[in-house]
Parts: sequence; C-alpha cells; structure tokens
Amino acid sequence: MTMQPNSQEARDVAYQLHAYTNARSHQQAGPLVIERGEGPYVFDAAGKRYLEAMAGLWSVGLGFSEKRLVDAAHRQMQALPFYHTFASRSHGPSIDLAEKLVKMAPVPMSKVFFTNSGSEANDTVLKLIAYRSNALGQPQRKKVISRLRGYHGVTIASASLTGLPNNHRSFDLPLPNILHTGSPHHYKDAAAGESEEAFATRRAEELDALIQKEGPDTIAAFFGEPVMGAGGVIVPPATYWEKIQAVLNKYDILLVADEVICGFGRTGKMFGCETFNIRPDVLVVSKQITSSYFPFSAIIMNDRMFEPIADESNKIGVLGHGFTAGGHPVGSAVALENLRIIEERNLVAHAAEIGAYMQDRLRTLADHPLVGEVRGIGLIAAVELVLDKTRKVAAGTPGALGGVASRLLLERGIISRNMLDALAICPPLIVTKVQIDELVDGLAGMLEDLKAEAAKLTPA
Repeated sequence: MTMQPNSQEARDVAYQLHAYTNARSHQQAGPLVIERGEGPYVFDAAGKRYLEAMAGLWSVGLGFSEKRLVDAAHRQMQALPFYHTFASRSHGPSIDLAEKLVKMAPVPMSKVFFTNSGSEANDTVLKLIAYRSNALGQPQRKKVISRLRGYHGVTIASASLTGLPNNHRSFDLPLPNILHTGSPHHYKDAAAGESEEAFATRRAEELDALIQKEGPDTIAAFFGEPVMGAGGVIVPPATYWEKIQAVLNKYDILLVADEVICGFGRTGKMFGCETFNIRPDVLVVSKQITSSYFPFSAIIMNDRMFEPIADESNKIGVLGHGFTAGGHPVGSAVALENLRIIEERNLVAHAAEIGAYMQDRLRTLADHPLVGEVRGIGLIAAVELVLDKTRKVAAGTPGALGGVASRLLLERGIISRNMLDALAICPPLIVTKVQIDELVDGLAGMLEDLKAEAAKLTPA
C-alpha cells in the first residue's frame, strides 16, 4: 500500500511493533486501521465495513457496540476507578464476580484468583502447581503435560505450554519440565483407516506411556483446551476426553481446562467442559468474560487445588504472587454485566442454535476442490484448505495458501484468521442467520477467487 506521510498508517509503521506480524513485511504493507465497531461489524479508517468473523480475537461475544458494557465501566469508574486485592484488600465487584464464577462453574469449585489475560492466568496456574506440590511434600512433582497444537499463551511459561513451533522458535522455549503429547486431530494425525474411537484410544495410551516414561510421581498436571483454538479449531473425537481423564485419574494428576476461547457459550454450552463432560480441577477463563471490552481473566479452582496452597501460604506467611490490576473493579463490573447479558438474552442457547446453522452451512463447502475438512462445534469452526485432497496437503510453504485466502476474504469485507492453512471462523455470539449467510457466501466466493492463486502454488 502507498502510505501518505504522517498518516495513521505511516505513524504506525514508524512507532509500533505488532503482535503475530512479520515486522519487515509490515514496514512495506502497513496496517489495516480499524476505527469503530457496530454489532458483528467493524469499519476501517476509509469507512469500509467488515464482518468480524473472528470476534476480534475469539473474544468479542456481545459484538462491538454493547452500550450496557460501556455504561457499566463508566459507573464503576465514577465510584471506584481502581483498587487492588493484595494484603486482604477487596472491593464489591471482585467479590460479586468471584461468587458468580464459582456458582456458575460446570463442576464444584472453591476459589477464584484474578489475572489480566489468558497467558497470565496459565502462567499463574503453573506457579501455583509448583507451590502446591511443595506444600504436599512432593518437590519432584513439577512436570506438566500439554499437547502439540495446543495454545495456552505467550508468556515464557504459558508459551512453553503452547504446542506451536513459532511460539518456541528463537525464544529458547519450551522451558524444562513442560512436556507435549499428541493433538486430538483425527483428520491430520490418524493412521490410515484408523477410526475416531481407535484414534482416541491411541492418544490416551500415548499419554499413559509418556507418564510411565517420565515417572508418574513427577507429573503434576495436564493442560488442555476443550476445543483447541489457535492450533486449528480442533474438535476432539468422541470418547477422547473420557479416555484422557481416565489416565489422569489413574495417576492422580490435576486437570487444567483452558476455557479462554471456549468459555461463556462458544461451544453451545456455557463452558466447553459441559460440552465434552470434562471435570477439571482448575478452569481458566478470559476473552469472552468481558467480551474483551476490558483486559481480564480468572482462575477458578477446586479445594483439591486450593487447600494445599492455603496451607503453604500459612507456613510461609504470604502467597507471594499477584498482579496490580488483577480483579480490577472496572473489569469486574464489566464482566458481571457481560454475564448478565449472556444469561438475559439466552445467548448460550442462541449460540447452539445459530452454531448448528453455521456448521451446516459451512459443510456445504466441503466438496470444493480446495477444502480438505470443515470442522467445528457451536459458533467456532475452521475450514482446512488443501491443494491435494487425497494427500491432505497444501503448499510447500505452510500457511501460503491460507495467507492468500485470508487476504481474498478481507477484500470481500470479511475478517478471518488463517492458522497456517486453516481459516478460523468464530463470530460474535450475537450473530444472526442473515450474517452467517453473508459469511458463508463470502467464503464460497473467496474459494472461487482462490483457484487462480492456488494454481501458482506447488503442493507439499
């Protein structure tokens, strides 16, 4: 693009380093500057409208113009714009929200610890797991298992949990004591002719073998998203979670459910744990808890997790961990109002109904020669792009085909995100059937546009 001197685009290039961006390419191309939002749509600086098919970053459940959230923040700003939760201090909004989260959790829970992002929350859980192991007199029990293609954040510790190569490369990650087992993606990882049932059994057996190899008394916890998000919207096959949990129970290993993307309606239930009958010891939430109107996250834990931590803090005299803005009164107030709206408007049931419609419509694309798989549940999905349907491969450069598709969609006024060669679909919970039709029709048109571009690429 041609950037005018002193334009927003030029100043962005001059002064800002962007997340998940090729910094050199950005200097040439510049940013897409978004100026305002309305419902499921956003508008750029030139006034062009885009359907935000990613809900921002899997997160703006109520859309981009929910006045009740703005008003909740304004009221709280006027009453108490900031206070902390250190040293036994508290405030009404954090108390109300902690109670709300414990009571609405899908399994019996005990306490909530507030943080500011999913990354910080998972980082904190890792610290608390070590703290708990020491409290139990099990100092050797510090290893944690997550999964290849799982996504748990970008801090040093949470990025180590993340099972994606580009979150490790040149960052000298993962840290020691963080192990990875296979992903639950049947389409990509199953052996030839292997059924979903057999694949789920194999993944559980591989987990068991890893635990045995490392020593069961050294493994403290297993981290997993009910549905993998940034790793490709990977919906686990039937019986997968049942079999994984049986292995964890066998060795008395904690289960941490990362609900940062799945929580608060995304899968058609309030929590992804309900969709897949997962019974975690720790549940991590963020993103949709405030519809991302305020940075906020929470760790919800049961007594199995909490009680040893409380004992250790008593022994030491303090729990030496916390964040200045953890449990921020404005964020707490926004979260409470956000949850009220989700419940009042029956948006979880809406997500189930509209999600089923979206899944059906997306699957009409499955026969296209450039589509390898359409997968998803509720209001989250992915379209896997391929150049060779039989071999299930895209271009020799991973992400090349997906990058072109994402650009072509943007030209059609639809914002998606390519995870290598899979296009993520995750619209706001408030999306309508008309808007789903707009989305799927746009995808269908893009696939036709993509044929010419795909012909220039060499299959892997």
